[in-house]
Amino acid sequence: MVTDLPVVAVDGPAGSGKSSVCRGVARRLGLRYLDTGAMYRAATWAVLQAGIDVTDSDAVATFSQSLNIESGTDPFAPTIHVNGQDVSDPIREDDVTASVSAVSAIPGVRAGLVQRQRDEVMAATAAGQGIVVEGRDITSVVLPHAHVKVYITASAEVRAQRRAAQDHDRGAGERDVEATRAELISRDTKDSSRAVSPLTIAPDAVVVDTSDLDLEQSIVAVCALVVP
Repeated sequence: MVTDLPVVAVDGPAGSGKSSVCRGVARRLGLRYLDTGAMYRAATWAVLQAGIDVTDSDAVATFSQSLNIESGTDPFAPTIHVNGQDVSDPIREDDVTASVSAVSAIPGVRAGLVQRQRDEVMAATAAGQGIVVEGRDITSVVLPHAHVKVYITASAEVRAQRRAAQDHDRGAGERDVEATRAELISRDTKDSSRAVSPLTIAPDAVVVDTSDLDLEQSIVAVCALVVP
C-alpha cells in the first residue's frame, strides 16, 4: 500500500490514551480516523447477542463472517454499526470488555477485520485524505509500511485512573482504580501473549509515553512525528 498521503499507524495498550490522541491528531491534520478496537468490540457484542460461546473459535469465526461492521472515519463524529445498528454505546459495556480479548485472538475474526481495515485506508487515500489508524497490531500487521508508526503507552497506574474516569463520565458509576489497574494488566497479558497478531512494539515505531503528558501535549507530540 504505497501512497504519498499520510498513513499513521498507532498501537498501544488499553487506557493509554490512544483513541483521544488519535482523534485529536486526525482533527488537527485533516485526516480520517479509524478505531480498529471498536471493530473487534462490535464483533464481540454481536457474538454475545447471538448467544455464542466466545471460547468456541470455529463458531465465532464463522459467525463473524456474516457481520457487516461499518466504521465511520470522521474524527469529529466516529461511528460503529453492526448490520446497520448503531452499537457505539453497548460495545463499551463490561460484558464486551471482558470478552473482547478472547474474540480478537481468533484468527478467523482477525483475518476478516484486517482486510476491512486496509480497505478503509485505501478508501481514505483514494478520496485524497490520509488517515490515522489505531489498534493493537496496526504497525506490525495491518499497515507495516505506514509512513509513521507510533506506540502510545502510559504506566498502569495512570491508565487505570484514566479508564476509571472514562467509565464514570459515560455513566458507568464509580470504579475502583486498583481493580481497574488489575483488569488492564490482565488485558495487557492477553493481548501481548496471543498467538495471532499480538500487541508488540514494532522496531521502527516511535514510543510516546503519555504518563506525564496531558491530552494536548500528547497530540502535539504525535503531530510532530507526522509533520516534523
